[in-house]
Amino acid sequence: MLLHIPGVLSADQVRSAVDRLGAAGEAWVDGRVSAGHQGVRVKHNLQLAEEAPAARELGAMVLRALERHPLFISGALPRQVYPPMFNRYDGAEGMQFGSHIDGAVRLIPGSGARIRTDISATLFLSDPASYDGGELAVEDTYGMQRVKLPAGDLVLYPATSLHRVLPVTRGSRLASFFWVQSMVRDDARRALLFDLDMSIVRLTHDAAGHAALVSLAGCYHNLLRMWAEP
Repeated sequence: MLLHIPGVLSADQVRSAVDRLGAAGEAWVDGRVSAGHQGVRVKHNLQLAEEAPAARELGAMVLRALERHPLFISGALPRQVYPPMFNRYDGAEGMQFGSHIDGAVRLIPGSGARIRTDISATLFLSDPASYDGGELAVEDTYGMQRVKLPAGDLVLYPATSLHRVLPVTRGSRLASFFWVQSMVRDDARRALLFDLDMSIVRLTHDAAGHAALVSLAGCYHNLLRMWAEP
């Protein structure tokens, strides 16, 4: 399931993030520091060092925003979220990230804990009119999907997907990226639960008090109870 989640960050939060990233200076490092053996051959971007104060502060801001966003909770059913990271693709260098699949397991820095990467996430921070290229291209059931979203919007997609970032040819593309370990590992089951949850939300608005809503809500929670990994 490829899911667009609008308005994760407000306009003020986006401006604050862009200002902090623009002032990060030497905290930007070669993006290959976080790449696996597959990605290191095709990755050409910059990444904010994970230990940089700006990375920690902005990452905490993103996590707080995710915790308050019902569409993210419904779509991801998060069990654990990897601390958000930040990258930059500069048009002057033609930066891009070639086709790859994200690693299945990542070590959370400084914790010794590991996270299974069920879902990949990109939170766009640059105004799409400020740069050319830089689309996130994801291969899914329906073919190649190209994603370039307004600043503050998030896209979720299965971490099993083959994907790439197309070359940036003008300006700079700033984004946050992270992974989610879901309570429901299987993407098809997550998609079914999400569709059912959204249907319940719409019926609650259009037919509040209808007796069938209790049954539908029960079906949702019983399916979640069957499939969730606590």
